[in-house]
Amino acid sequence: MAKKENKTNAMRILDKNKIPYRTRTYECDEFIDGIHVADLNGDPYDQSFKTLVTVGKSGEHYVFVIPIDKEIDFKKAAKFVGEKSIEMIHVKEINALTGYIRGGCTPVGMKKLFPTVIQESAKDFDEIIISGGRIGMQILLNPLDLAKVVNAKFGDIIVSQCL
Repeated sequence: MAKKENKTNAMRILDKNKIPYRTRTYECDEFIDGIHVADLNGDPYDQSFKTLVTVGKSGEHYVFVIPIDKEIDFKKAAKFVGEKSIEMIHVKEINALTGYIRGGCTPVGMKKLFPTVIQESAKDFDEIIISGGRIGMQILLNPLDLAKVVNAKFGDIIVSQCL
């Protein structure tokens, strides 16, 4: 008898919404950053995305999905969501707020659907890679499908690269 895949909340929500996706696992006992995971799997950095959870001056929380090798531009991101300023939440708050842990945080299936912005470069790909909802699990899906299921907008929210 085949072993049943242990689905994460993110996978159950994608299934419920009939969103096609693939999953992939990697060996990891504890948090490692997205760059190390991409290196482990031979994935391009610009196609691999991390999920950042922030809080605005208003107290509202926001989720930003950006390439793993990029940094969020806090001024651009705040302006995009209509805040005076935003900052990252403390790591210790991630689980209580989202239901996920650091290294397994994904925009799909958080405890609450927060306003979400995906870096516009994601639209350059047919498939992007995000966390699968736990350490060692990834979800590969179309960025437009991701935006649809989390009601996200696309925007330029990363620090511009100066040449």
